[in-house]
Amino acid sequence: MAADLTVRISPLPARLRHGSRLPRPVPGSRPLPPIVLAFAGADPSGGAGLQADSAALAALGCHPLTVVTAITAQDTVGVAGVQPVGAEWVARQARVALADIRVDAFKIGMVATRENVAAIAAVLGEHPAVPVVLDPVLASGRGDPLGSDDVAAALVELLVPRATVLTPNGPEARRLARGQDEAPGEAPPLDVCAQRLVARGARFVLVTGTHEPTSEVVNALYGAQGLVRRDRWERLPGEYHGSGCTLAAAIAAGLARGVPVPEAVGAAQDYTWRSLAYAFRPGAGQAIPDRRLAAQPAAAPVHE
Repeated sequence: MAADLTVRISPLPARLRHGSRLPRPVPGSRPLPPIVLAFAGADPSGGAGLQADSAALAALGCHPLTVVTAITAQDTVGVAGVQPVGAEWVARQARVALADIRVDAFKIGMVATRENVAAIAAVLGEHPAVPVVLDPVLASGRGDPLGSDDVAAALVELLVPRATVLTPNGPEARRLARGQDEAPGEAPPLDVCAQRLVARGARFVLVTGTHEPTSEVVNALYGAQGLVRRDRWERLPGEYHGSGCTLAAAIAAGLARGVPVPEAVGAAQDYTWRSLAYAFRPGAGQAIPDRRLAAQPAAAPVHE
């Protein structure tokens, strides 16, 4: 006898028949979540860039707005190609969204071109009271170049002075802070690099230690008065795709909520470390942080 393939569907409740919808709040009656606008490249692997920003911001209770600065061809192994978006379109994406929606923070990742730096700086200038987290992405985790010397110079000139928090890793801090008369191998110690970047306008500089030859990852936050906080984290095995994006987005989420910078930086590090601890490896290259699981409560960081 043939199997009975009849599909039995329960009748809809009366309130849902004839096109009716579930009850919903009156528009405007619900408090808005914190809203963060992120400028970055699009990553089809979902590990870094705007996809990482959106996942982290949503997991932390924010609503992300996204402006695409570049289209990339990349996977968990590395970046195969970058197609920058024209500066006029970068500015247009942002201005159209901002004309409709008020944001509580900006987060900036890969900008791709000097022209895009200028376009983003012009947009930020129209919203001077909104905090800015600048992740100066100049290379991929594998070392693929994502920013020329012209881009690095434009970041220092136009965006570093607007940064509430600048989040370079060691190589990025040395490159951005290097003096004109200093060769690449002559960069000063990282604390001096941070102080130079504060002097160039950044309110706070968080130098991350993932690229440094230390047993632990040591991240140091500097401000106008010098060292603000230093956090030490267990160095997890393996490599991770989008860890810097996750950290910067998490800081932006904290600032969007009105959390003071030192506390926002501490909480963002805790969240990022947990996202790496929960990471999964869907491809042949780096693991992808699990930004959803990382939103669960965890122990406080070691702080000095």
